[in-house]
Amino acid sequence: MAPSTISLKLTNRAPKKPIKKLPESLELPRNATVEDVKILIAKKTGFSDYNRIGLFDPTTKKTLKNRKAQISEEQGVVSTGELMVKDLGPQIAWSTVFVIEYAGPILFHLLIPCIRQYIYFFPPYIYKNERETGVSPIQWILFTLFQLHFFKREYETMAVHKFSANTMPVRNIVRNSAFYWIMAGLLSAWDIYAPGSSSDRDTFGFLDGVGLVLFFVGEICNYIVHKHLSGLRKPGGTEKGIPNCIGSKWVTSPNYMFEVLAWVGVILISRSWAVVLFICGGIVYMRDWSKGKEAALRKEFGDKYKKKRYTMLPGLI
Repeated sequence: MAPSTISLKLTNRAPKKPIKKLPESLELPRNATVEDVKILIAKKTGFSDYNRIGLFDPTTKKTLKNRKAQISEEQGVVSTGELMVKDLGPQIAWSTVFVIEYAGPILFHLLIPCIRQYIYFFPPYIYKNERETGVSPIQWILFTLFQLHFFKREYETMAVHKFSANTMPVRNIVRNSAFYWIMAGLLSAWDIYAPGSSSDRDTFGFLDGVGLVLFFVGEICNYIVHKHLSGLRKPGGTEKGIPNCIGSKWVTSPNYMFEVLAWVGVILISRSWAVVLFICGGIVYMRDWSKGKEAALRKEFGDKYKKKRYTMLPGLI
């Protein structure tokens, strides 16, 4: 019969920045989870936020990501009888990170139309007066689409998504937010609302209609996939499930596929180089995330999971 407790030696993952008061060892129940160990170490070392505590496998030096996994099932930890610990620094909730990320484009697309007379004063974009160079109908449509997309993102962050990790280091928030604030926010708004830009049109044509349909189909399907993915995980859980929803027979991450579809719609309406640049950058990120998800599903479910050739765009990626 296996003993009811497990004893582990604790060592600093970063010797140059050691955790003060870190005990030499811990006696733990065998069913203790990674999160339980973090809470216990935080209490012993005086940390008010246990999420600052990072736990690492001593053999691979990789972080123990699954906070609900039992520590006794981590082979590298059990075989060496050792657990590496590191102070990850001040933390911020993942949901807060996303709320801040998506707030950028919302704010820029509210601000730029209001200050056009102060920022467009050199060729080829010159503001004259509201009658001659006011915001055009197409530009107002694009304003609405951007607001709908990012308010949808904010709603999903707060009411739909379930995050496997509690927090991330505060220092990463600038890096994570910069892409949305600069690319989808500042640059896209600057180009779209400029007098004489490719988006400055009065007539709603056939291509605009196609773009509008693609946008709403993409957004609705993206939301359906997000709701499905959320249903695969219990509140507060970290478990994975095999997606089985609209688009999941074609690609690993249909939410990314429909995200791209919606932005193709915006591109058809805006004809904006900035929006193209934004979604091309987004595709690079989503490609890596979708490939990582495919690898994780194959590892987690083995033969139960039907392997996908493409992870986000059928025939391409």
